[in-house]
Amino acid sequence: MLMAVLIALPAPSKAPDGQGPKGPSLKDLNETLIEVSKKATPAVVNISAVRDPQPHGYETIEGKKTKTGEVPRAIGKRTSRGSGVIFNAKGYIITNNHVIKDTRDIIITLPDKREFPCALVGTDPASDIAVLKIETSPEGLSALKTGDSDKMRVGEIVIAIGNPFGFSHTVTMGIVSATGRRNMGLADYEDYIQTDAAINPGNSGGALVNIRGELIGINTAIYSRGGGSLGIGFAIPSNMVKQVVEELISEGKVVRGWLGVYIQDMTREMSRSFRYEGESGALVSDIMKSSPAEKSDIRVGDIIMKLDEKEIHDAAQLRRLAARKKPGTSAKVTVFRDGKTLDLTMPIGVLPDRQGPEKITIAERYDDIGITVKDLNEELAYRYRISDQSGVVATKLKEGSPASLAGVRVGDLVREVERKPVPGTKEYRSVMAEHADKKRLLMLIKRAGVNKYVILRRGDY
Repeated sequence: MLMAVLIALPAPSKAPDGQGPKGPSLKDLNETLIEVSKKATPAVVNISAVRDPQPHGYETIEGKKTKTGEVPRAIGKRTSRGSGVIFNAKGYIITNNHVIKDTRDIIITLPDKREFPCALVGTDPASDIAVLKIETSPEGLSALKTGDSDKMRVGEIVIAIGNPFGFSHTVTMGIVSATGRRNMGLADYEDYIQTDAAINPGNSGGALVNIRGELIGINTAIYSRGGGSLGIGFAIPSNMVKQVVEELISEGKVVRGWLGVYIQDMTREMSRSFRYEGESGALVSDIMKSSPAEKSDIRVGDIIMKLDEKEIHDAAQLRRLAARKKPGTSAKVTVFRDGKTLDLTMPIGVLPDRQGPEKITIAERYDDIGITVKDLNEELAYRYRISDQSGVVATKLKEGSPASLAGVRVGDLVREVERKPVPGTKEYRSVMAEHADKKRLLMLIKRAGVNKYVILRRGDY
């Protein structure tokens, strides 16, 4: 026999209009969002500039691959490029490097429609950050307090402010979807905040703000198949932004710390081979000559577990933490070696400068397929985000050459020519000379971690 049991539930307590039994009301949240938007919007500017003519090539803007050099109407005409954030009352403006790259006659527009010409203070392509300065000294500039991005938690409400598609000072809301996003292939140093707040082309360089009205990120990219928002946007965390911006203002460039080790991520199979119980850390696969690491007690095969007591999850994190260290200082490094945990002291050097034009020496002239190659080294690995330990890197590319027409790009790692491995320039030149009479060459290249075969057709160019 079945019996029905009725349980009397307590009636919900009556709450003021728009308010639940516990916590703040939706009306309070709404008012908070309105106040934060009013406070933050005046600190966000529109950036327009004249774009200089560019050679044919490819660049990533807003997470979308775009072919350059094919929009004549944009050349010589000032157009909206993106957004920026007022850093302080002195007129310094933060934006993305890709927003102002290869431009001139930069103008910022405030929400009150005032326009001011800006000078470029400095850029840091490695983090995709640039700093501008208003050439005059306008009154009434509104700057945002910088928040602590390390304290951001997944699920926190955030507001994105920028100029998407030219719509001035647009505000969107979402949450922090993830933190510490890396290996996106957008910059050398990545530690992105992921958000579902709508970010679109034109938002780059704009503000990501927390519920307290603090700047916690600079919007920089989106994941998109068609150029519009799919609810996956990325912002450079404010702690990284602040450090880079302060160095650009004081020094005009960013000087980063450097260990001088080739490192790679740990895998389950790799851990088993080294009898290492963890799967995080960074494995030292080689040590660069004349580097700080060469002067220390670190060895090939060491697994770096901590840097200054901070646990290392992967190679990218170690590079980022080492880069934050001041050259000339030292760091405490905890490593796993032969079943034991050791504490070592490593000197911090200066990361080799990767900016500025490179001079072509006789040995670096274009070969008959139109590329210049160099042996992979630490500097090139940092510049082009290459995790391999050997190979030759295409460092220069001649427009219209067989290599260019086949789709080879600067930064590609050349792994094979005619199915023969080329671990160095010596082997590369030997194989190229061996097949000097061939009209078609099969080449295996690696880009962004993906191998790809290309066919090069020799001929006059």
